[in-house]
Order: sequence, then C-alpha cells, then structure tokens
Amino acid sequence: MASLVLFLMLTVSIIYASSYIKIKQQNIEMLERYAELFSLDNQPGKGTPPSPSEGPQPREMPPDESTEYRLSSFYSVAISKNGEVLAIDSGISGVYSDEELVELARDMLSKKKGSGRLGSLLFIIDSKDGYDLAAFMDITITMSSMRTLIIQTVISGLVALVLIFIFAVRISGRIITPLEQNDLRQKQFVSDAGHELKTPLSVINANAELLQRQSGDNEWLSNIRYETDRMSTLVKQLLDLSRAENAELVTEDIDLSRSVTGEVLPFESVAFEQGLTIESDIAEGIFVSGNRSQLTQVVSILLDNAIRHSSRGDTVTVSLHTEHKQAVLTVTNPSEPIPAKKLARLFERFYRVDEVRNSEDGHYGLGLAIAKAIIERHGGNIEVKCEDGKVSFKVTIPYRKI
Repeated sequence: MASLVLFLMLTVSIIYASSYIKIKQQNIEMLERYAELFSLDNQPGKGTPPSPSEGPQPREMPPDESTEYRLSSFYSVAISKNGEVLAIDSGISGVYSDEELVELARDMLSKKKGSGRLGSLLFIIDSKDGYDLAAFMDITITMSSMRTLIIQTVISGLVALVLIFIFAVRISGRIITPLEQNDLRQKQFVSDAGHELKTPLSVINANAELLQRQSGDNEWLSNIRYETDRMSTLVKQLLDLSRAENAELVTEDIDLSRSVTGEVLPFESVAFEQGLTIESDIAEGIFVSGNRSQLTQVVSILLDNAIRHSSRGDTVTVSLHTEHKQAVLTVTNPSEPIPAKKLARLFERFYRVDEVRNSEDGHYGLGLAIAKAIIERHGGNIEVKCEDGKVSFKVTIPYRKI
C-alpha cells in the first residue's frame, strides 16, 4: 500500500506539472499574440492614458481562438524608452487601475525579465519600435481550475486507496493464511520428528553398546553406534532449531561481555589444535535482555563455523562493542571468495557452501539457521559479508544500560 501511495502521488504530480506547463505555454502564446496585434496607431493620443474602453481589447482577438483565449482578461501598458506612458489597456473587467498597471509594468521593466508570473498575472515584455509593451494576462480562473482538478484528484485517489486497502486486507488474509499454516506445520513436524526420533535412537545406541560389551568389538556394531551418534547429533540440532523458533523466550539481564569472553576461552584451545589463533576485542559492561543459553549458543556457532573454515596459520577475530544503542558482535575469519548467490543462502536450513562436503564432521547446515532464529527472537539482526578475502558475521542486539 505504501508503494501504491507513492506511485499515485508521483503520477498525480507528473500530471499536474505537465498540465501546468502546457497551460502556461498556451497562455504565453496567447500573450505573445496579443502583443503582436498591439499597435499605438489604434490608441488615443500618445502620452495620454486611454480609458479601458478605448484601448486594444481582448474581444478584438481572432474569433477562431480557443475558449480560454476569448475569455481571458488582458492588460497592457506601453512605455517609451524614456519612461513616458504611451497607452494603457486596463481590460474589460477593470480589476486593476491604470496606476497599478503602470507600477507593475515599471517593476517588470526594471527587472529586465522577458516573461514571468506576478501573483495571478502572467506577463511578457515585448520591445517594439521606440517603446516597450508590458502585456499581462489574468490567470485566476486557470489556476482555480488547476487547484480544483488537483483537489478532486487527491480526494478521488484517497477514496480509491481506502477501497483498495480494504480489498487488499481481505484478499491478503486469504492468501497468507495457508502459507502461515504450512509454515506452522513444518515447524511442528520438525519438533515432533525430533522428539519421536530421540527415544528410539537412544534405545538403539544403548542396545548396541550392551551387545558390544558382551560380544566384543566388531565392524557391524561399530557402524551401528557411529550412525546412531550422527543421527543423535542431527536430532539435537533439529530440536535446538525448533526451540529457537517456537519455544517461549525466557529473558533476563545478561552481561554479554562476560558471556562472549567465557565462550571464547574454551575455543582458544580448539583453535590452537587446528593451528589457528583467536584475537578478541571485547568491550566490558555490555548488557542485553535475553536468554543466556541461547545467546551463548550463537557465539559458539559462529566461533565453530569460523574455525572450521579457516586454514592453518590463520587468525579468527572476535569483537564486541556498542553502536547506535545496539550491541554489535562480529566474528571474522579468512576465507575463499563466496559467490553472492551462495552468501545469501548461508542461513537456510541444511545449506552448505561446499556442496560436496558430507556430514561426517557432525555438521548438517543447521547451525547458522539456529543462530539466525535465536537473534531474530531477541529483536536483533545477523548478516554476513565476504570481502577482501574475509568472511564476517555481524550480530546486532538492542543493549541495556545498567
């Protein structure tokens, strides 16, 4: 609706502007025609201002002109080069006195403008042989018509917008309802499937462990336990995603600085084993309102993702600061260039940049989807950029001053 309002406003503005320019051009042409037909030979004695009925009158204009031309009020003042008033035409209506027209004409001549608008008068200055002619045209009716047009257009547009809005609300409700229901069913399926799979996987794993104790290690039992461990990891991530999206958010005031620092410390040893280093720049005393375990999980996901996609000898940087009443957490690691299409899909479920890579490392492409769901539930935002050979994840959350 906002886009439609802007479009209609732009359309009305263009129509009004083009109509005004066209009408103004027509009026200028009529004034030029009026000035062209003016001649002092048809006037009373030079230097003596004639009465309105004696001067050149609009009714003398060619009868085949437009209605606007025939009905318009014209005024003119002829002034010699030395400033002497030679003739005055105060029009049929006599709205302006001779003195007022002379003053307007002198004012226009002093400004040395060839044409222009002064209040409700449109004017041109035409230099003739031995004198200057200031010709005026009253455009009160024209401007009134334009104002009436724009007012009627705006009122009609507003009425149409109200009707369209009511119609759009009803139609959009019918369109969106099935989509919302489908999304809820998908989320409910993930939650139900996770809970239903959790128990049998635990039973299978326990039985495989008992059989392994009784009969000793063998290839088949090892395969069973390996696959159940993988499935258990996947189920756990599905349940984490379901809780992040659907579970009631229990919040408290959290010292995010301490939480991030506490999560970075254990990952330093993990990074060291991979030949990496972690550099941190964490400002102190940054508090947010949120769920401690979920926000800690976000930090863990981002650090794990950065370490897994960095090569030996690289440095992972973590920073936390405030910016525009937001707590800003940034995790950056060196990376190969990621195409924009793939970068935009990083937060999708089960999506991984390396499509050939399997899930043997216990990662199924759900981590970033979980992180995004948690941050959005906290009223924040998460985005990713890839530039200058580095991938940077930026998390923003409203912070609280304690």
